[in-house]
Amino acid sequence: MAQDLSEKELLKMEVEQLKKEVKTPRALISKTGKEIKDYVEAEAGNDPLLKGIPEDKNPFKEKGGCLIS
Repeated sequence: MAQDLSEKELLKMEVEQLKKEVKTPRALISKTGKEIKDYVEAEAGNDPLLKGIPEDKNPFKEKGGCLIS
């Protein structure tokens, strides 16, 4: 689709996108970084990648072994 547009039309689209982006509210990383860190540390106990999945609740557990005779 973008290949079918002229350079002028592409630049217009880019300007419109930049106008939208400039309205996006920004936050300081010093504030948001701490909030993200606090959230991750608070939720670490519930994270199955960190603590693992109990065998009885693991839907991907092998149901039986493979026998070669």
